[in-house]
Amino acid sequence: MRWTLDQLQQFVATAESGSFSEAARQLGKAQSAVSTAIGLLEADLGVELFDRTRRSARLTNAGEILLLEAQELMNQAQSLDKRAHSLSFGQDAKLSVALDEALPYSVISQIIREIAQYFPDLELTLLNGTATEVAHYVQQGRAQIAFHFVRGALPSYFDQCHIGSVAQGVFVPKDHALTQCDSSLLKKELVKFRQLVMHTEDVNETAYSPKIWRSDSYFSLAEMVADDLGWAILPVHIAHSEKHLKPLAQIDCPFMTLPPLSVRMLWFQGWELNQVSHWVQTRFTELLRKVPKAVL
Repeated sequence: MRWTLDQLQQFVATAESGSFSEAARQLGKAQSAVSTAIGLLEADLGVELFDRTRRSARLTNAGEILLLEAQELMNQAQSLDKRAHSLSFGQDAKLSVALDEALPYSVISQIIREIAQYFPDLELTLLNGTATEVAHYVQQGRAQIAFHFVRGALPSYFDQCHIGSVAQGVFVPKDHALTQCDSSLLKKELVKFRQLVMHTEDVNETAYSPKIWRSDSYFSLAEMVADDLGWAILPVHIAHSEKHLKPLAQIDCPFMTLPPLSVRMLWFQGWELNQVSHWVQTRFTELLRKVPKAVL
């Protein structure tokens, strides 16, 4: 037996796409290389896999039968690769992660899907809460690592690292009067409306309006904005959610300095990050860079 998995992969790709050229494009190879590989595979197996008298890559009867076997072998090879990858991080690996509920769900869901794919034997625990709560989960030993928006300094018994940031902006309901206001007058006009402020213990809030309501949840603030109860500074991905009562609009406030919201990873001082934790940290950092920014 001299055939290889690479040849099988090219056979399967050609059969499933119905074209040598399309299979070559998908695999990043020259069409001639794919044709040669399949020719060698046919020679090793002693059967013709494709009917060469037709323009399209049409399977012979033998090719149709062997395609099922080849697909099964490729699935087993991929399963073996994933299993080996998981074992390299520890057969009985466990990881508990606390997540700020306001972080972009697109990032979190992608990471969870990839963990399931690359670490199928990992025992994973996910805990959700506010920025303050997830830090407490680590302090209590319920979570090994946490990801949250930076809301002030951490106690000295935590280690931390910055992993990215998320855009924020000033939002009102889409039909709000402030959306039609000249930017030069916004500062004077904003004070006429209630400001909805993100509240966190031991963090000095910035108030622009004399009328203030507070919440420790960005989601609650966004719902109150949608309900026309005031305006708020919100993460862009939360404000643009389609789940609100009515769409929110971002208004340009040049007099405000609104740097991106910093996201950090934290863990209890003295705990050595394992390889899975490092992998999650790296993917979180990469995916946060892809989160859409504000568009006015």
